[in-house]
Amino acid sequence: MHHSTHDLLSPVPGIARQLHSFHFGPRGAGKVYIQASLHADELPGMLVAWHLKQRLADMEQQGRLRKEVILVPVANPVGLEQVLLDAPLGRFELQSGENFNRRFVDLSDSIGDQIEGHLSQDPDHNLALIREYLRRGLDAHPAHTPLQSQRLTLQRLACDADMVLDLHCDFEAVEHLYTTPEAWPQVEPLARYLGVQASLLATDSGGQSFDECFSLVWWQLQQRFGKRFPIPQGSFSVTIELRGQADVSHALATQDCLAILDFLTHAGVIEGQPAPLPALRHPATPLAAVEPVMAPLGGLLVFHASPGQYLPAGELIAEVIDPLNDRVTPLRNSHAGLLYARSTRRMATAGMVVAHVAGEQVCRSGYLLGN
Repeated sequence: MHHSTHDLLSPVPGIARQLHSFHFGPRGAGKVYIQASLHADELPGMLVAWHLKQRLADMEQQGRLRKEVILVPVANPVGLEQVLLDAPLGRFELQSGENFNRRFVDLSDSIGDQIEGHLSQDPDHNLALIREYLRRGLDAHPAHTPLQSQRLTLQRLACDADMVLDLHCDFEAVEHLYTTPEAWPQVEPLARYLGVQASLLATDSGGQSFDECFSLVWWQLQQRFGKRFPIPQGSFSVTIELRGQADVSHALATQDCLAILDFLTHAGVIEGQPAPLPALRHPATPLAAVEPVMAPLGGLLVFHASPGQYLPAGELIAEVIDPLNDRVTPLRNSHAGLLYARSTRRMATAGMVVAHVAGEQVCRSGYLLGN
């Protein structure tokens, strides 16, 4: 194992921040990148990463790793220190108000302009060429704030990986994941091993999140050059939502760690016989078919449905109760689907999204991500 330390831009004199990456296996034969807790108050992935760290070190000693695996257990030291009045605030940077998992650098246009005269009919040549210009572009990109410094450091570590796994969690949720329709055939075995209950697909959900900043650049280059040159899918990425924020336990982390290792064995990253593929719990569905259930006004939030329930259209999910005028407002889903996530809060405010239901019928377009 090789441990690397990456210095981030300091916000003021006297404060130093670093990212730590742990590198396992041989270099030059392919790369897998795994990070945890980019939203710093989402901690189940951090524990899974700790378990992975121990297992990968053993596998490296045994000579079982066929590709390099890079692990970043703490992907957001900037957000991890944001604790206000005993409340962790790891989703948004307090200085800018920006979501830590949005606005990663998009280099697809500039890379396309630079490589156009160097592409050939050899897909392996084009793969190496694009990765080289990705590295160059990110190395040359300036960072003017600590947040930009952190984003660029993470992108530089992952930009030439064959696969990128970004470990998150929701508020209260069952295990689910986000990836692209193009990557789904490669990601489906991971969904099976993890036992995810919702697999949500979108080529571009908006916001330039960490996972999509890798898959999108290859897709956009394919759209631009695919009729003239063979552009491979040089990287696929997936955001894994490891249930809810309170689901931090060794039992669950061990289960998820072993599922990821089974997937990596199935994908040929780890030498060995992969575990038999479990059944897929639910088919993949479009992210645009997810229905956000919103409270039209404020009040006490009392849930009647739990994550993991399949709901017919019109099912009572929650009530919003105004204790002053005794008004009770039922919240129901318009489309049938799986309730896969709900809020941890029990006081709704007007316009607040309290739950998400994964349906099959497309009901949204445009920007598909939450805040």
